[in-house]
Amino acid sequence: MKKIILGLTLIFFVSSCDQTNSKKNLPENQGVSSERLDRIDSYLNKMIKENQIPGAVALIRRNDKIIYNKAFGYSDVENEIKYSTDDIFRIASMTKAITSLAVLMLWEEGKFNLDDPIEKYIPEFKNLKILTDFNETDSTYLSKPAKNKISIRHLLTHTSGIGYGVIDSDPRFNALYNKHGIVDLYTTDSIYIKSNIQKLAQLPLHHEPGEGFTYGESLDVLGYFIEIISQKSLDVFFRERIFEPLEMLDTYFYLPVTHQDRLVPVQTQKDGFWTKYQADFYDTNYPIKGAKMFLSGGAGLSSTTADYSNFLQMFLNQGSYKGKQILGKKTVELVFVNQNSHIPDSSFGLAFGLVSEKDQALGGKGSAGTLYWAGYFNTSYFADPEEELIGIIYLQTYDYTSFLIPNQFKALVFHSLIN
Repeated sequence: MKKIILGLTLIFFVSSCDQTNSKKNLPENQGVSSERLDRIDSYLNKMIKENQIPGAVALIRRNDKIIYNKAFGYSDVENEIKYSTDDIFRIASMTKAITSLAVLMLWEEGKFNLDDPIEKYIPEFKNLKILTDFNETDSTYLSKPAKNKISIRHLLTHTSGIGYGVIDSDPRFNALYNKHGIVDLYTTDSIYIKSNIQKLAQLPLHHEPGEGFTYGESLDVLGYFIEIISQKSLDVFFRERIFEPLEMLDTYFYLPVTHQDRLVPVQTQKDGFWTKYQADFYDTNYPIKGAKMFLSGGAGLSSTTADYSNFLQMFLNQGSYKGKQILGKKTVELVFVNQNSHIPDSSFGLAFGLVSEKDQALGGKGSAGTLYWAGYFNTSYFADPEEELIGIIYLQTYDYTSFLIPNQFKALVFHSLIN
């Protein structure tokens, strides 16, 4: 009889603990409505049903608590493989903020000044030119000497004048970079970032450094710069100084064998069906095959939603993570300051895009000062310091219609706040 009573007591105790823990983990305890979070489920399931997206993985973190972490649909529609919350995605340009963090860490160590000219450390950037005329038939061009030098701050804020090749909005630079063999994003070939940047430095700029916003290879330049300053390869510096302290143990340039089966394919729509995407200028399987030599500080990493939320949380924690001070408080404050206020319609800090007051007034974008950016394969994030709120959604698609999904996700996350 005593054994029966003891057993019932243990069952009641365990049940009570489960209920208590369940209540502790309720989104309402972090000022978020569970009922309103269900709208995200409904929306994403609707988008899958309507064939707008194959699926997604989404995570929400508030007050340093993960309150929403779900997977929807299929990472591989053709083979009916479902998404999982621990899947690894190519995060592409979401790499840029991590490279920016590395630069700021070295700046805090007194290695350089933010307004130092990059030519001081990479001499190939001396004698800069601005593109003035271009011959479409043979990709020859005319240029004029630049008046300004490219500073480290310019590179951090995309005001260096350096563009992209294949994905640049200016077709002249598409042809120019292609002619000179500049690697834009990723490659499985035997190329080091050093040789790519040294070639890039010889080509003309879009505009005077500091006088415009041009999205391009500035953060790849800084990746090479980090290697010069730290005397370590970029992957080693990231691993030792960022990934291990922030417990980003699933984030890599090139995935080890133990992680390769978690990398999801890139999907795109073809004749109304989702199929694996194959680009014409790179191999989408670059994280697991090829030479594995090219360490792109602008676009090379693969990661999980949980890992990236740790990275963003550090900024909301004023530079600390689980007792480890990664950045100083004043440096973090500087990250939230618009460095491009002199450029119309450009709100960018030292690592992220920033929601402006004008953007805030439009609604659904978060508080002014919210950090945000996205990646080439439809991964995106935001971190609102005022609301202590992080939202991340990964789709891993190459399809322009699905690029609208993260904006609606963001709005639904903010609509879920009740306190």
